[in-house]
Amino acid sequence: MTIQWFPGHMAKARREVTEQLKMVDCVFELLDARIPYSSSNPMISDIIKDKPRVVLLNKMDMADPRETAKWMKHFEAEGVYPVALDAKNGKNLNMVIKAAEAVTKEKFERLAAKGLRPRAIRAMIVGIPNVGKSTLINRLAKKSLAKTGNMPGVTKKQQWIKVGKTLELLDTPGILWPKFEDQVVGKKLSLTGAIKDSIVHLDEVAIYGLEYMQMHDLETLNKHYNITIEENDPYLEIFDQIGRSRGMKNKGNEIDYESVIELVVRDIRNAKVGRYTFDRVEEVGQPDETE
Repeated sequence: MTIQWFPGHMAKARREVTEQLKMVDCVFELLDARIPYSSSNPMISDIIKDKPRVVLLNKMDMADPRETAKWMKHFEAEGVYPVALDAKNGKNLNMVIKAAEAVTKEKFERLAAKGLRPRAIRAMIVGIPNVGKSTLINRLAKKSLAKTGNMPGVTKKQQWIKVGKTLELLDTPGILWPKFEDQVVGKKLSLTGAIKDSIVHLDEVAIYGLEYMQMHDLETLNKHYNITIEENDPYLEIFDQIGRSRGMKNKGNEIDYESVIELVVRDIRNAKVGRYTFDRVEEVGQPDETE
């Protein structure tokens, strides 16, 4: 499954982010807590360079809390300030402003020493599509200022948004890199909703999700779909059992695989089966140095 998706507005967004960077004090990189590695755009580090960065692990309520704790330690070991949050339900939002204050403390102390008057912290918020940027901004600003939607590519232009007197946020469109050399990364992005379903093979995405649960949470998989799958059963057997269990059959009494595939992807994407983190620190070539 080769995924290439780089609409014109994303190329423009990259240029604009680069241009606006000199206007901000720090950068918030918003990641999906379920895929902290896969949802981190490799271009972002190249663009922001040495600008102070805060990593926001959003959708923590849908991720495995044990894995989130490992990722928090990992980012801290890298010298990056991490915050785990749930923007949709407003959990840990106060930590975002504290993080901005922490990473910009030295800069504002220098400005104060020069006799300059205090001002709001200016932060740019970046991230791939559908990671929750607009939801977070609206929560912080306590207003519906940024467009939201459960699909990638909602935000199309940059806008400044005030968060009280402490913080000013520059919202940016989601930027996805042009091509995924690692196809597993593409499947993870699709499974969590960062890529439009119309441009991927959903059967491959569903298979990836089922195999992940088969390996890491077999008991929950069987219980959720009322099936009896073993560790080494092929994915087709899983599709068949789910189809029979949920009554998903065509007129000829054959399994409606398309409906089963859509059900599996939807259930995993919306955390109806369980809370999963598909990127594990020890599996993405980034060892957890704190353990």
